[in-house]
Amino acid sequence: MRTDVVRLGRLSGERSGEMMHFLSSMRADRCIADADILVDIAHVLMLDKQKINERETTRKLLPALLELHDDGIPDEAFHDRFEDVHAGIESLLIEALGVDAGGRMHMGRSRNDEVATCIRIKLRDDLLKQMAALLKVREVLVALSEKHADSIMPGFTHLQHAQPTTLAHHLLAYEQAFSRDFDRLRDAYARVNQSPLGAAAFASTGYPINREFTASLLGFDGLVTNTMDAVATRDFALEVLADLSILMTNISRLCEELIIWSTSFVKFVALDDAFCSTSSIMPQKKNPDTAEIMRAKTGSVFGAFSGALVTVKGLPMSYNRDLQELTPNIWRGMQDTKESLRLLIDMLASATFDTERMREEAGRGFSTATELADSLVRAYDIPFRTAHNIVGRAVRKGDLSLVTLEEAAQEVGEGVSLTGKGLTQQKIDEVLDPKYSIALRKAPGGPAPVAIKAAVAERKKQLDADSALIDQKLAKLAKAKEDLISRARRLVA
Repeated sequence: MRTDVVRLGRLSGERSGEMMHFLSSMRADRCIADADILVDIAHVLMLDKQKINERETTRKLLPALLELHDDGIPDEAFHDRFEDVHAGIESLLIEALGVDAGGRMHMGRSRNDEVATCIRIKLRDDLLKQMAALLKVREVLVALSEKHADSIMPGFTHLQHAQPTTLAHHLLAYEQAFSRDFDRLRDAYARVNQSPLGAAAFASTGYPINREFTASLLGFDGLVTNTMDAVATRDFALEVLADLSILMTNISRLCEELIIWSTSFVKFVALDDAFCSTSSIMPQKKNPDTAEIMRAKTGSVFGAFSGALVTVKGLPMSYNRDLQELTPNIWRGMQDTKESLRLLIDMLASATFDTERMREEAGRGFSTATELADSLVRAYDIPFRTAHNIVGRAVRKGDLSLVTLEEAAQEVGEGVSLTGKGLTQQKIDEVLDPKYSIALRKAPGGPAPVAIKAAVAERKKQLDADSALIDQKLAKLAKAKEDLISRARRLVA
């Protein structure tokens, strides 16, 4: 049985299986195992470049590491008898190459800076995938908005009919929210993609290492300079989890609306059957289960963030084993968000909106009363508060006819006569038409078709820029990995 090489010197005594399982980080380590091989290769190349290791040692270590990169890490490296995958891989190498070669791979570093580096490598890859998925959600929302620029619907405040708007206006509101989520993840990426490698346990190392060289090999944009901070901080992970929590909040809000809109008494949208289920007892049911689970996954991501935050809140500098319990929260939050985003893309793209039903509801609840009050101000030079009081009184009386409005004006008692100013029923009917109200709202970001057209064009331009940004970052990481492996292969060829 292979032994955990880390324990051989200082510690003795056998651990129980229960204790080994308790202390092991293997479940979370599977997420960073591939990154660990890249870190090992970069570190060995640096040791060779700095002449800390002899070339003969390098030419023994690199083929073994390249084999693990090409063929995958054997399951044995993930056994609970090893505290983590880093110890598992090192133990395998020592057994295969002997301690004189395998035992030299870990010179000038600690598991502390090693695992921090691996987490950042994995997390930056996941961040770019999340950003790409967010891009697709936004593309779907923009495409739907372009299609529904003239689709009138009611707008709501307090879940009450408020003012008419368009489906495009409503969907673009979510696109802008998701655009900010994209920006937050982009900003977090800059802080994630900094290398802690070379910090060792926390006080660096006496070996003449080259931190900039390994950072460059691994595609990092720079260093986490202070070595104590490099191993102790997980604020980059907290930032990502906070950003994911905000993102999931926006997903949950959209799902909540889709759930309400799909009910039989609203009927604004029909979700594709693939995203719904039926009842085990009620054959008529079509339940929006996918949207409901996404809503619930929001709580799971909140929990991951809260768990990570509480884990680090009382930790002194520098490394503490508590940080091992933070890492699973990163991957859980990332996984739940990733699955939700991928499903949201298809759920939105396949949804069918009942624009006739939306148009039918758009004028209910006196939703154009605001425009009537504004028209009294613009056309008849009545103070807005007076116009507001007149229209409000007419609503309380139950209708917005000329007769009722005139009665309300007389009750306000400011000497206002609407008929005397030339108001007609025809003008009232024109103003109360939701289409009329929407067409007037042409300011940037408004629901008027001309404003929507401009907004769609602007959002498409932003989507192109964000897509180019992702492609640029992916290309840089892909080239760094290709160059790293190529350099290693050339050295041992």
